[in-house]
Amino acid sequence: MSEDKSSSANKRLNQVSAHLSSQKLPPDYADVLSQINTLRTIAATPDINRRGYIRQKQAGKLWVRERLEELLDHSSFQEIGSLSGTVIWEKTGPIREKPVSFVPSNNVQGIGKLRGRRILLTADDFSLRSGHADGSTVGKTVYLEKLALALKLPVVKLVDGSSGGGSVTTIRKEGWSYLPYLSMYRHVVDQLNQGIPNLGAVVGPAIGLGAARVVSCHFSVMAADVGSLFNAGPEVVKGATFEDGLDFQSLGGPLIHCTNGTIDNLAANEAECYEQIRTILAFLPNSGRDAPPVITNDDPEDREDEALRRVIPRRQARMYNPRTIITSVVDQNSWFEIGALWGRTAIGGLARLGGRPIGVISLNCEVNGGALDAAGSQKLTKLLKLCDVMNLPVLQFIDVPGYAIGTAAERTATMRWGVELAKTYYSTTMPLFNIITRRVYGVAGGIMLGARDPVMQVAWPSGQWGSLPLEGGIEVGHRHELREAEKAGHKAELYKELEEEYLRLMNPVRTANAFGIEEIIDPKDTRKVCCAWVRHVYHVTIPERLADRAAGRIQPVFA
Repeated sequence: MSEDKSSSANKRLNQVSAHLSSQKLPPDYADVLSQINTLRTIAATPDINRRGYIRQKQAGKLWVRERLEELLDHSSFQEIGSLSGTVIWEKTGPIREKPVSFVPSNNVQGIGKLRGRRILLTADDFSLRSGHADGSTVGKTVYLEKLALALKLPVVKLVDGSSGGGSVTTIRKEGWSYLPYLSMYRHVVDQLNQGIPNLGAVVGPAIGLGAARVVSCHFSVMAADVGSLFNAGPEVVKGATFEDGLDFQSLGGPLIHCTNGTIDNLAANEAECYEQIRTILAFLPNSGRDAPPVITNDDPEDREDEALRRVIPRRQARMYNPRTIITSVVDQNSWFEIGALWGRTAIGGLARLGGRPIGVISLNCEVNGGALDAAGSQKLTKLLKLCDVMNLPVLQFIDVPGYAIGTAAERTATMRWGVELAKTYYSTTMPLFNIITRRVYGVAGGIMLGARDPVMQVAWPSGQWGSLPLEGGIEVGHRHELREAEKAGHKAELYKELEEEYLRLMNPVRTANAFGIEEIIDPKDTRKVCCAWVRHVYHVTIPERLADRAAGRIQPVFA
């Protein structure tokens, strides 16, 4: 019986051995590796005869793989989903086949490095179905958004097309119509609120979902020569609104979206887009669980600038360039402005003090006298939220006469957006430090000053403050006296007398006598004072803040 079992086993073993040897499958899986190599080679090699590729080059745009080389550190890209796409196979044996045609997914993604830092990257290939869903693999997009949350790595999105957005041809391909759920968007919101940097570049027409993806980012930039953004393209718009003759630029080019706040910054071309992305990433942590990256700095923290004593004119009606103050105080060549072309009553951006990243806010007295309008409030609201989720302390240079007034201000909902700014000041928790350079008036001034308790601030000798500026305030407060003086023919004399008295009483030293302002400093020492503050914040406050975030005691919200 035992011999029969042994004979049966040997017979079966010989059958299996003969079957395997007849297929001649290589023991090192060289056949499978060859298929992989073939597909990757096809994906990495542009088809210069393809209509989409020709159109891409005629538009002056880089091909998707060229963009990776332009943006990332050399040879640092590791693709995820490199084999995804549509393959036509040719059978070469009973169980063997080879790829004869491959159209890769029109979204390239993976892990790479920007100046040595690991990031996740997703880039549209507009040359394949203009980036629409019928040329993509939806699972790739969702996977990358989940991966960012798992790895706590920044995400860079190069948008050129619809980023997997819908196309009617999908209905024909699948044989049924679908409900347009956005399965990836929940993960995007989680990233934004967790402080995982989302940085987007518009390097072609950003359409529908593509537009939404880049506008959702913490920071976005558009290439002036090739970028545009819209909810739907000119042909769809023509059928819906009867607007004829539109092209990408007139519908949603940089002159529209870089001046209305949809996109933060404008760049001359793709190369400048990528440089702005590298620059802003250097200020940001990998996630809100980390402190912002500190770098070595050669600019002395006690550097003085006596020119700051003369920046603020003694004549109150004269204006000055607020950026002169910012660039003098922060580390040399560290100022990176965000949103320079929109909300121009306010100035915002990132910089460093002693190598430590900070947010910077200023009002712009050269636009509308510095009165904060709706767009300026929107810009500052976004910047404050960015700094909060990224653990960036904020330095404020305050010269605000109040909210903008007049019919234009009322039509654009200035108070509504001013209140939203107030909510943001009082709901965020990142450290604030105020430098009162000149005016602080009204609700706007009170909001900017008083959102922390205790306040951290100093004033310059040029400081002026109160509930209302003297211009207009005297007329309101002394209406009856001035009316009577006008009847007697000496209104101008009384007004001048009142003005001189108020100017004397508004001497900032008097406010300091009453401890209404904590300290008045020599403007030349501003950098030294600010560096001392931020040094303490990074040594004490930020470590405590990180512990509070880890324990869930504070939960910053960007979106």
